[in-house]
Amino acid sequence: MPAPASVPEPPLSRTPTASDAARSRFPLEQVHQAARMYYLEDATQASIADRLGVSRPTVSRLLADARRAGIVRIEVLDPFIDTSKQLATELRDALGLNAVYLAPITHPSTLGADLAAPVSEAVRAMHLTAGDALLISSGQTTYELAQHGMPALPGIQIAPTVGGYADPLPQFQTNEITRIAAQESGAFPAFLFTQALPSAQMRRSLLQDPAFQHVSGLWERATGALLGIGAATPTRAVLASGIPADDRAFDRSVGDVCLNFFATDGQEIEFPGSDLIVRTPPELLRNIPHAVGVAVGTHKVSSITGAVRGGLINELVTDSATARAILDAL
Repeated sequence: MPAPASVPEPPLSRTPTASDAARSRFPLEQVHQAARMYYLEDATQASIADRLGVSRPTVSRLLADARRAGIVRIEVLDPFIDTSKQLATELRDALGLNAVYLAPITHPSTLGADLAAPVSEAVRAMHLTAGDALLISSGQTTYELAQHGMPALPGIQIAPTVGGYADPLPQFQTNEITRIAAQESGAFPAFLFTQALPSAQMRRSLLQDPAFQHVSGLWERATGALLGIGAATPTRAVLASGIPADDRAFDRSVGDVCLNFFATDGQEIEFPGSDLIVRTPPELLRNIPHAVGVAVGTHKVSSITGAVRGGLINELVTDSATARAILDAL
């Protein structure tokens, strides 16, 4: 049996052209008959040889001529790409997002590289030009992405969405994530010299700091953002320095975007000191034309859906396994 192929049915009769004749060593009617029997009737080459009164090698040459002459067009589909596109469309419609970009598969050891292609596609769709602002959040996913998955961003300003200066954990060192992302992409970095949760006095002083004013101005005019979606707070081993994870308010938390914590329905979760956190506020995230959430893993299904319900993201980068899990949950 021949290999499966996508072949449009040719007309029952056709007028040979000079171009066709030049490409075929056999009468085109004979070439067409052989191709029709082989591709549309699933006839074997041996049976075609008997029916046409030719040798088996001649049938093979007739089929080769059919492809050269354009009588047969064979399309080989990439199952990963085509399945991913359909799945992305289904998830986009189910969540009501502007766009969904999928990696076929991801692994924790190669997460940044695995997400590089869908992230690059999402960034291209932002149509950034020199001087535009792109925001990046903290977290393990964006930390990996900054190192291994950033597209070229010449002339673009890239800025952190949260404080995290000198945090002891690298995935929460927001200035370092921004620096690496800028270095890998050719963008210009801007920095926040403050902890995620500063003292009340330091928080007030930031309002007078030119560097903070510059970054907060980028928050207001950003064209796009790459936003890691944190997992449900009670399930996480670590949080950014100073966040009181033992507060009972976090019992309802299913995740966060830029340290904006939310419940299953997307409602914001407040806790002691939440008014002091240095973060892009929800109202500004909702105004970003391309607020791209980036998250993978079935443990983040409720985190992703909560972020969508809270309006904190309007686009999503994930992988196929996570996409299916979200659709199943919905």
